[in-house]
Amino acid sequence: MAKDAIPSPVINPVSTGYRRYALWVLLIIYTLNFLDRQVVNILAEPIKRDLGLADWQLGMMTGLAFAVFYTVLGIPIARMAETKNRPFIIGASVAAWSAFTVLCGFTQNFWQLILARIGVGVGEAGCTPPAHSLITDYVPKEKRASAIAFYSIGTPLGTLAGMAMGGLIADAYGWRVAFMVAGAPGVLFALVAAFTLVEPRKQMAAEMAARARSQISFAAALAVLATKKTFWLVALAASIKAFIGYGHAPFTASFFFRNHGPELAQLAAMFGLKSAGFLGLALGLVGGTAGMIGAWLGGVFADRLGAKDLRAYVTVPAIASLITIPIYIAAVSHPAPMTAIGLLAINALLATLWYGPVYATAQSIVDPALRATASAVLLLIINLIGLGLGPLAVGLLSDVLAGHVGLGEAQGVRWALIVSATLGLAAFALFWAARNSIREEMVA
Repeated sequence: MAKDAIPSPVINPVSTGYRRYALWVLLIIYTLNFLDRQVVNILAEPIKRDLGLADWQLGMMTGLAFAVFYTVLGIPIARMAETKNRPFIIGASVAAWSAFTVLCGFTQNFWQLILARIGVGVGEAGCTPPAHSLITDYVPKEKRASAIAFYSIGTPLGTLAGMAMGGLIADAYGWRVAFMVAGAPGVLFALVAAFTLVEPRKQMAAEMAARARSQISFAAALAVLATKKTFWLVALAASIKAFIGYGHAPFTASFFFRNHGPELAQLAAMFGLKSAGFLGLALGLVGGTAGMIGAWLGGVFADRLGAKDLRAYVTVPAIASLITIPIYIAAVSHPAPMTAIGLLAINALLATLWYGPVYATAQSIVDPALRATASAVLLLIINLIGLGLGPLAVGLLSDVLAGHVGLGEAQGVRWALIVSATLGLAAFALFWAARNSIREEMVA
């Protein structure tokens, strides 16, 4: 073993077979998390037409309204998850966000939809911090990035399902029904999480008793995190990646409708579909599949390369962040829609490589008693900047370029996407800077 490789822990609270089951359950739950979160993106144009919204309102609805409550509530829920039953917390969260997703289908105006999306954010706040903490307890340390990357596949998989299912159902029955169908499966998996996931603290009683006795305040936890230079560098880098990804998501379908409308209609007719259904399937299947492969590969690369040099945990996402910029610009600049979708698939593969390495790094540089808190703080930074500001900023820039600059809606959204993509340079610089501290902090 290399001198800075990560050793395995002594305690293995669950069997290998059960570990696989639990990871699959958590993956499905996280897929539903993103399905309910992202289905709104393929529905953005029909919602805009039906409710008479501007692009900035789409950005507010898909980003800031959701993100503020999602990120803020993540902290107290994570503190609860440090000592309480994590499967029950996850189950209650799934039930809450699923109910509010269904409620989105009954809204009649912008502000009602905003309140329903806030409810989705409140529910989803209780998913990932306790899930990351559970996975970290279930899995040996040297396999942690791969396990968290497997869980993170739920991001592209849920986006795939949301785009494909949302587009098809919206074409057939309208956007309201799409919300209702998206929220329905959560009721079942809320029960599965609460009653079949094992709380390993029962098998780790001695360790958890010591952990409970030594639990520190949130202020003290932040003071510990403040000393972890790597944490803040990867958190800021990941937040920029999220700003780009979340900022692009609500406007990708709009970009294609506005710039490739006639071509999409012709392609859809060849398959007996309408434009929204065809585009949802194309973006979901091509981009979603590539994103799943990228999320999985990111964890595999980080664990395998990290066994020799821990800097791989930040080197992999750094290089990927740099390469995505010209590929994305080429995609939204190409005149052929199917070629553009193909280039976006390559972009999706590279843009998801950071999931496993970043979350595993955050879990591996803190004491076990701070893992859920570290995950929540990381998610607060990523989602407040990325999810909260990304869609709103891209929407505002699109409106300014379309109206005040005079580019029109089609070119306005194109250039808003291009400008925001160049922020990947800052993500690259931050990930690369983390190479200077990660080995010392992760080993410690």
